[in-house]
Amino acid sequence: MNLSVRWRLSAMMFLEYAIWGAWSVVAGKSFQDMGFNGNQMGWIFSLLPLATIITPFFGGQIADRYLNTEKFLAILHLIGGAVMLALATQTSYHMIVVLMLIYSLFYAPTLALTNSITFHHLTSSEREFGGIRVGGTVGWVAAGWILALWRWGVGHPIPGDLFYLAGILSILLGLFCFCLPKTPPKREGANPLAFVEALVLLKNFDFLFFIIISFVVGTELQFYYMLTPQFLAAPTHFGGIGLSENSLSFVMSVAQIAEFSVMLSLPFFLLRLGVRKTLVVGILAWPIRYAIFAFLPIAWLVIPALALHGFCYVFFFVVGFIYVDKVAPADIRASAQSLVALVVLGMGSFVGSKFAGYIQNIYTKTLHPAIIWHNVTVNQVTNWHLVFLIPCALTVACAIIFPLLFHERQTAAPEVQGA
Repeated sequence: MNLSVRWRLSAMMFLEYAIWGAWSVVAGKSFQDMGFNGNQMGWIFSLLPLATIITPFFGGQIADRYLNTEKFLAILHLIGGAVMLALATQTSYHMIVVLMLIYSLFYAPTLALTNSITFHHLTSSEREFGGIRVGGTVGWVAAGWILALWRWGVGHPIPGDLFYLAGILSILLGLFCFCLPKTPPKREGANPLAFVEALVLLKNFDFLFFIIISFVVGTELQFYYMLTPQFLAAPTHFGGIGLSENSLSFVMSVAQIAEFSVMLSLPFFLLRLGVRKTLVVGILAWPIRYAIFAFLPIAWLVIPALALHGFCYVFFFVVGFIYVDKVAPADIRASAQSLVALVVLGMGSFVGSKFAGYIQNIYTKTLHPAIIWHNVTVNQVTNWHLVFLIPCALTVACAIIFPLLFHERQTAAPEVQGA
């Protein structure tokens, strides 16, 4: 691949995921500071997954039929950035919901389009895509560090600072998209219901069972993204870790640093364990993490446990996409990936956001009188032990059932390039 194309695509991935990482990592704590309850936060966090379900029906069609992909990406990010900057000034729950929904509808299509523009210009997807996509992980970490350094410099969080950062990064990417390699439409629109073609795979018990477990595990992912920042910042005498809000985005980046390392080690593990055993290891990492959160809320244990996210995400979700690529016939491979993305990243995350918010609401009570913690008034306290027992129990069940019933039948061994 041309070096110029490689660095431009890598920079695109860097900014694409820096935008997401800038706001999503600590948004739960920011919404809590605004006084939103668990159900309200569940609705806000469910909007991007909802958009992920909706937008494939028109986003890909525009790029496939009418407009260069890089120009379409530029328009989406420029408008999305403006909406995010407007959202940064809001404290009203209803206005935040409206603006977050609008923003999500513009951002969600870019997740698939950045992949499609990258694959269009690759010489060998197996050898080159991972090296470009890992730029997104670096971008996610970088955004968290930028936000943490900003807050440390100022001395405290500024209202809306995470959304201002995301908006600025979105506008920067929108402008940079005009520098991306030209990717004209094929004029042959893909079927907007393409994933329906892959439904035939559900006749295979292993594939059907994999989809079901992936959905369940996908719902539990929102307990991590949505609730962990609040847990880390909660006072220690209320079962939290007691971290300063200024340091949250920095500490949370431990997960993505681990993800980067695990991603690089994936060829080693796949060659030695195969897809099935690697998936099992990935599932086992989930209850271990939540068990530490629930039973051992000690900073020197919880912070290292964040690194388990690398195994949770890479060994299950990334390896899951590899499994789908191997089990699906060549003519419906893309449709099968679309189906999995819809079920896990769309439906699973949507249900998980609502479920996590509902569970938090059940185990949260109001304090009388309120206390002051890190210059923030705390008037509600959550029983984090009971909250994290729920995803712990569900993922334990998945970890027990999955290796018993999933046998990877009719699936060839993965061909993986050495690290």
